[in-house]
Amino acid sequence: MLSLVKAVTGHYATSFLPLYQKGGVGKGYVCAQTDPNRCGHAASMLALAERYASWYPNLVIKLPATKAGLVVYEECVARGYSVAATLSFTVPQVLAVAEAAKRGKQRALDLGIKPGLSIAVLMVGRLDDYLRDVAQDQESVATESDIRQAGTACIKKAYRLFTERNYDTFLMPAGCRGGYHIAALAGARMICSISPKIQEELVSLEGPFSEQIEERVDQEVIERLSTLAEFRKAYEVEGMAEEEFITFGSTNRTIDQFINDGWNPLLGYPLGKERG
Repeated sequence: MLSLVKAVTGHYATSFLPLYQKGGVGKGYVCAQTDPNRCGHAASMLALAERYASWYPNLVIKLPATKAGLVVYEECVARGYSVAATLSFTVPQVLAVAEAAKRGKQRALDLGIKPGLSIAVLMVGRLDDYLRDVAQDQESVATESDIRQAGTACIKKAYRLFTERNYDTFLMPAGCRGGYHIAALAGARMICSISPKIQEELVSLEGPFSEQIEERVDQEVIERLSTLAEFRKAYEVEGMAEEEFITFGSTNRTIDQFINDGWNPLLGYPLGKERG
């Protein structure tokens, strides 16, 4: 499987290398996902991260925002690797990522190592999808309009906290379900994961445009969403402990998709069968 990952990432990493070498925050990087089958196994993730880091200077290692993943995240940052925490949907998760990055960067600096890029993903649309099912199952008072703002509410709150705490880790909205997810964050210092579909929606938007990142989601929306225990886990600073991250509903659903629709099917390809 490593041969396949290296072949694909290598194609883009070498293509983007000139852009990376020019400098600029988040420019010219390519992400490489670690094995989602091992989201709770720190030693396996670290071994894979070491391999990835040896390939290309502009490779960002994607690790899960699980308790084990955070241990590896800190270690990778301490070694000067560029890292992104994925499988992340909540305020507690991205705060834990930022703290892991902070510890890792201090360790790196103490050893004279230049820290790489650190990213904390918040999969806004996937959180909305999960909460929609929960709300329907529980016959919640939360409306569809409320649900569509849940992920946005979480990442806006996280952004405020990142700013207050002077974290230099970048938040990354991902898993967007419409241009509205990105438009609501206009003016933010973030690195965004935007699919071609969402790009097309954004291009079609008509002005006037203004910064939206400081515009909070209406408190009545938050109150209705907060009738859902799963939203409270995602929104409140202490909504979950680190050992609960891997048990959160969105995490479970997405790990399953990453394994069964992403990683494991690739094992059937000729390069996927090679160890690399």
